[in-house]
Amino acid sequence: MQADQVVAGLHTEQARHDPNPWYATLHELGPASPLDPATSVYSAVANGFEAVDEVLRDPRFVKTLGPADKLDHPVLATLSRSMMFSLEPDHGRMRGLFNKIFTPRRIAGLEEQLLAAVDGLLDRMAELGAGGSPVDFVAEFGYRFPTKVIGFLLDLPESDLGWFRERANRIDRYLDLGGKADEKLKSADDAVLELTEYYLRLIADRRRSPGTDIVSGLVRLIDAGDDRITDIELVANLVVLMNASFVTTMNLLGNGLLPLLARPELVDRVRADADVASRCVEEILRYDSPVQLLTRVAGEDTELAGVPIARGGVILVLIGAANRDPRKYPDPDTFDPDRADVAHQSFGGGAYFCLGAALSRLEGRLAFPRLFRRFPDLAVAGEPARGDAFLLRGFSEIPVTTGGSGAA
Repeated sequence: MQADQVVAGLHTEQARHDPNPWYATLHELGPASPLDPATSVYSAVANGFEAVDEVLRDPRFVKTLGPADKLDHPVLATLSRSMMFSLEPDHGRMRGLFNKIFTPRRIAGLEEQLLAAVDGLLDRMAELGAGGSPVDFVAEFGYRFPTKVIGFLLDLPESDLGWFRERANRIDRYLDLGGKADEKLKSADDAVLELTEYYLRLIADRRRSPGTDIVSGLVRLIDAGDDRITDIELVANLVVLMNASFVTTMNLLGNGLLPLLARPELVDRVRADADVASRCVEEILRYDSPVQLLTRVAGEDTELAGVPIARGGVILVLIGAANRDPRKYPDPDTFDPDRADVAHQSFGGGAYFCLGAALSRLEGRLAFPRLFRRFPDLAVAGEPARGDAFLLRGFSEIPVTTGGSGAA
């Protein structure tokens, strides 16, 4: 099978359910492969760990959003103004501002709030699961926990969080592999316009009545004059922040639950040892990455792992495949937090390394031990359902039984 056929296969329902057989075929072809521009929007695919690392870190390869004739659409215009999709010097200008807010101290200071949120959600799961009733782990914990964290960070009323999720989902559906249909673009445009209106009101409110949330902090720095960023740029970054923060952490929690429950002895270790919990979070991120792909554009005529790429050529960067590269990991399809190297590409790399990586890791490190201590007999109670997205890979439903009373 040629690389073009494999990449075409990634658009199928079978690949959305399990892309790893396709990734394995790509690895047999090499760390990167050329693609036929007559049949693909991509010039090449990068799947090997070292090739993906090179693309993510090397300034020869730049960010891209999509066809130039669509960049005036609200969703693409907004995303292009965010640091995630901006080039230098704009990327560094905006990233520098957010780095002043997302400090290690601020993130560490959230731990007490995060633990309280976890315990409240576990109380709810115990109540819903009383008498052996199945509980949807994704809906009742995987989704609710990271959205509560977003609520803490932005100081948003809990009643607004469901409204955000629906609009974030519409944007993600457009950005997904094969999601560029006109109706999905229109739906994403409408979502961005509604989010923009909401965030502009929020920014104005924080200017009038500042608090301790990150929007107040960002506005304070902007208005002090040292950090040059417009309100529209701030809105664009808040849109990206909301999407990236809760969906990826929701998928981290859901994607990790099943391989952990399949190893009861590992669950016991996670309960008892914070270091094991941390290593499990890293292995979850490697084994079943919440983000499966990115794209980059060659800024000049170049090559990648021996594959020539012309200036302007788009590279499909398969993070999920890099994390299963047999050249990097012995027995890559086995979930093993004790492996010697638990490094992965799930948070990207280089200048665009994920801003929320430390927070996402903290959420996972706190959630799993607390979950397994509260429900020592937690068990899968039915067939889990995968979501239909490829880009942001996760489960839409995981029925579980909590076992016993789940007393706090």
